[in-house]
Amino acid sequence: MKQIQRTAVLTGATSPRGIGVSTARHFASEGWGVVILDLDHAASEHVAQDIAEEFGVPAFGHRIDVADEASVITAQAAVAAQVAAGDLPPTGAVVNIAGITSPVDFLETTLEIWHKVMNVNATGTYLVSKAFLPEMIESGWGRIINMSSVSAQRGGGVFGKVPYSSAKAAILGFTKALAREISATGVTVNAITPGAVDTNIRVGSTDEQEAAIAAGIPIGRTATTGEIASVIGFLASDGASYLTGTTIDINGGSHMH
Repeated sequence: MKQIQRTAVLTGATSPRGIGVSTARHFASEGWGVVILDLDHAASEHVAQDIAEEFGVPAFGHRIDVADEASVITAQAAVAAQVAAGDLPPTGAVVNIAGITSPVDFLETTLEIWHKVMNVNATGTYLVSKAFLPEMIESGWGRIINMSSVSAQRGGGVFGKVPYSSAKAAILGFTKALAREISATGVTVNAITPGAVDTNIRVGSTDEQEAAIAAGIPIGRTATTGEIASVIGFLASDGASYLTGTTIDINGGSHMH
């Protein structure tokens, strides 16, 4: 069994083709303990069990609704209980992956759609970061890694439209402000802005739309989830200790600045 020193907490990490599962597996392969938090409690437990069995690391799954403060507090308390019992090492990284999109033209959006997309993406990032930050500050070491999108930089143009791009742009501002505020604590805060990734988030897209997306990327294809996971893993490593408040672009050249 690998030497385990820290736990990575990931939200939105149960979809078999998702960035979250790939990232959880990456952390486990590096010897981290892993916490899987998702709306589906059973799926969270199942993914955690699979990871524990495959990699021989402690893993724990629990339900979370990242847009609901009470649910976030309950999930954090459940993780803290695991740490206190010695079943998990202390939390060392929080990866805010949970998110939804809504490919609806602006004039067809509703306030309900706006709030839902903003709450899951932006408010969820705020609530989860706030809940798990105190433990990392107390230990003097930690990593918060937030999932934004190239859509925030380009003003859409991939699949998500105005609410999604707005929520992901809010995450960039949140990342920089929090990184500056806690910079002396030993906890870093960074964001990644993936372009198109081969996941299920673009539910409802056609083969023609997918081909058009790939054609607009200089590298000529969408990213794999593993490619995103490797960058997240780097940001959580000791080697990234001098990076905070940064945005790492992973878009195959579709946005250069």
